[in-house]
Amino acid sequence: MATLPVSNPPINIDDVQELRKINPNTIPERFVQDVTERPNLNGIPLSLSPSPDDMPIIDFSKLTKGNKEETHEEILKLSTACEEWGFFQIINHDIDLDLLESIEKITRGFFMLPLEEKQKYALIPGTFQGYGQALVFSEDQKLDWCNMFGLAIETVRFPHLWPQRPAGFSEAVEEYSREVKKLCQNMLKYIALSLGLKGDVFEKMFGETLQGIRMNYYPPCSRPDLVLGLSPHSDASAITVLQQARGSPVGLEILKDNTWLPVLPIPNALVINIGDTIEVLTNGRYQSVEHRAVVHQEKDRMSIVSFYAPSSELELSPMPEFVDENNPCRFRSYNHGEYTVHVSESRLQGKKTLNNFARI
Repeated sequence: MATLPVSNPPINIDDVQELRKINPNTIPERFVQDVTERPNLNGIPLSLSPSPDDMPIIDFSKLTKGNKEETHEEILKLSTACEEWGFFQIINHDIDLDLLESIEKITRGFFMLPLEEKQKYALIPGTFQGYGQALVFSEDQKLDWCNMFGLAIETVRFPHLWPQRPAGFSEAVEEYSREVKKLCQNMLKYIALSLGLKGDVFEKMFGETLQGIRMNYYPPCSRPDLVLGLSPHSDASAITVLQQARGSPVGLEILKDNTWLPVLPIPNALVINIGDTIEVLTNGRYQSVEHRAVVHQEKDRMSIVSFYAPSSELELSPMPEFVDENNPCRFRSYNHGEYTVHVSESRLQGKKTLNNFARI
């Protein structure tokens, strides 16, 4: 009988790039997921619906530059995407393609630095800022096959976490984040319009917004069927913007109709998903969706994720427009800052954090 290629390495190290250098064909036991959590990498049976090709594609240029009819049709598509999927890909997004290439180059440059250099920016416990494994609370907790590096762009920043190498890192991240912020502000405007609200309702409500960036590096794995690149979760943000690095294998999967569905990268497109904040504000009309990442046997994968959220001071609850006798209130009022802290103190476990914290 074949045995699983797992082991407990003689050194206590959770950095997957280093583990792969030590023994590329061995998976430490701590990364081997329980049987029920392991990804099915044999593909989705064709008889099942939906298909990955069904994921909505939103043409940003039609929202911002189209004629009245084109804009109206694209807003209707956006409404369907948010209500039925919670995820969509966006094309013609107005972010310069050279900037997308630049942030990918900078990200890869950081992850290729020696471990001792990256460890100068080690993750700050209880936050998502820094380099390492986030949301680890016990010695027996299963770990994701991923190295992460996170930074806050606005509000609570830790300047000592911004690397000096590779050259130009800070400038590239700042420029990229400014463009992503503009995109998020525009998308929230059109999401509001798709709900029949005034376009500036979220901008006025959110106050001093929070923005963060997280860079993910997923090394190849000799047994991708045993591990997860990133455990299932929903995002606490209002919306999230994901850039899948060019040439990366398929890795992002969303839970649609109880089926894990791969998100097939479209060249030069960005992926946007609804966060918990919008689900609460719309009383569940637009829902955040569980998603995860799987890894590849031979190729590495890289992604850059930007989170856009309201002020920590904001008290969140369903908006009156979405509560009536046919749609009773589904969430209690809560402080967004408290929720963010709660998320940072919880393991990635699907939508349990939202369900336990805010749902009535």
